[in-house]
Amino acid sequence: MWCTDPLSRSRRAMAEQPDWARRIRALREARGYSQSEAAAVMRTHADRTLPDAEHLIRRWKAWELGENKPSREYASLIAATLGTVTDSLFPPQSRELDLSLLSATGMDTLEIIGRLHASDVTDATIEALHITVDKLCSEYSYTPPQDLIIEGRQWLRRIVDMQERHLTFRQRRRTLELAGWLALLVGCLEYDLGDRRAADATRKMALKLGTEIENPGILGWSHELQAWFALTSGNYRGVIAAAEAGQAAAGSHGVQVQLIAQEAKALARMGHADEMEVALERGRQVLDRMPYPDNIHNHFVVDPAKFDFYAMDCYRHTGNDRIARTLAEEVLRNGRSDFDGTDHTPMRSAEARITLAVAAAREGELSEAIHYGRRAISTDRKSVPSLLMVSRDLTAVLTDRYAGEPEADEYRLQLQALARTVR
Repeated sequence: MWCTDPLSRSRRAMAEQPDWARRIRALREARGYSQSEAAAVMRTHADRTLPDAEHLIRRWKAWELGENKPSREYASLIAATLGTVTDSLFPPQSRELDLSLLSATGMDTLEIIGRLHASDVTDATIEALHITVDKLCSEYSYTPPQDLIIEGRQWLRRIVDMQERHLTFRQRRRTLELAGWLALLVGCLEYDLGDRRAADATRKMALKLGTEIENPGILGWSHELQAWFALTSGNYRGVIAAAEAGQAAAGSHGVQVQLIAQEAKALARMGHADEMEVALERGRQVLDRMPYPDNIHNHFVVDPAKFDFYAMDCYRHTGNDRIARTLAEEVLRNGRSDFDGTDHTPMRSAEARITLAVAAAREGELSEAIHYGRRAISTDRKSVPSLLMVSRDLTAVLTDRYAGEPEADEYRLQLQALARTVR
């Protein structure tokens, strides 16, 4: 029998809403806007005169109900109003990484290795090598670093050895570029494992390669690694210096957005909330102008959904728990596969759970905070320096408000044990 209960109808309608409609409402409420206020803010972002207020409010209500999807113009205005990126709020059809691409080249790993040792290397071999490097960079987010670093170093060594072979000018340039990306990947993994000295040496190798072939992406990411190392070490002025140098070198490469994000994170920790907001908006605008990437899984590609992850960190640290919590929930939702519920971004999810833990602790929910905190540090794939950095926000609240509470003390001991794993 058809259910006529109004509450049931309301729940059914919410369940049938498009994801973008749910997100519009969640982000609006997180920012404390009424629908009329959101429509008014949207007007300030427009380059032309928009319809009257009553018309805009009606349209906003329809968008939140999912009754009609906004045009690209209005989608960009909505995203700007809510402080996010258009392609994050309204993502195009998902383009999953096809891990069978390697076989599409007609070569398996052993054949590629064999061809790398041949006196003459073909363009097909270089293309297969490119796909291999892309695949390794795409496995960064979920593969245990102690496993991926072995494979990354092996391929880096093979590419370096190739420079003794007969290569054309174009082939040599391409192989040096691939070596640069692999060096960046290995440097990230070394830092995840707590080996700061090795990570910095590998980063400098990537910087040298990027300089030699004048590759703005490799140069920008080399500076980004330096900014990341400084951020997790508490050297916030060093973050800003590295971020500025990286932006100057990166040109129009997507790493520019991540460099701005590192700058915003440092400003948040320095207590410069207004400057942090300016940096976030600058990064948002830069990313909003970029085309949607072909492979959002590659670690050195800044996908639109990552912007909410950057902003989450900033708002958590400045104490804006309402926005930080909403963004954390979005980060967790975006990381889960629609097919089997697998978390494809466990490191982002860990930091999102720390954010939820901080918000809960500030609201007096100690048990909930510890629950999220423990889940965050128990994940198999983690970057220990980054996780320890964001956990400082949680330990600060626990120390300030829950001194002497057994749960809080036990969690701090767990973090101390995790810190000891960093060399």
